[in-house]
Amino acid sequence: MSQRYWIGVASREHVKRGVAGGFSQLGHGKSLPLKRMVVGDWLIYYSPRERFDETAACQKFTAIGKVVGENVYPFEMSPGFVPYRRDVCFLDADDVPIRPLIDQLSFIHDRSRWGYAFRFGHLEIMKSDFEVIATSMLGYIPTMDEKIQPTVQFLNGS
Repeated sequence: MSQRYWIGVASREHVKRGVAGGFSQLGHGKSLPLKRMVVGDWLIYYSPRERFDETAACQKFTAIGKVVGENVYPFEMSPGFVPYRRDVCFLDADDVPIRPLIDQLSFIHDRSRWGYAFRFGHLEIMKSDFEVIATSMLGYIPTMDEKIQPTVQFLNGS
């Protein structure tokens, strides 16, 4: 199976929690988007807002990492809220505004309504789009066999 490239959508605050913990949550904790990914896939987060419960705009790509966890697993964040997670090793990357990249991204079909592309909270993108965003965030394009060292001990033991 070939490597795939994904964008997840979450507030910058939530993304940074995931980066610090070495995990991804998508779609308010749904398991299906995480199950579509496999070990070795790349995930980039786009953050429309700074915080989930506020309106302050962020409009930046805020994290990039490689899926390393074999399993999608539940994690109780609070009583009654048990979202699903998947382990991801994130790279040390800069937050990058989306606006200067819009004209280079093939998944944005209508430049006047560019935010529409992110409406479902998770989308697969082409390798060329990944390369544009990764180069902006990292200064280089990570390779398929790039070795990434975990910066945290994963909660599910993988």
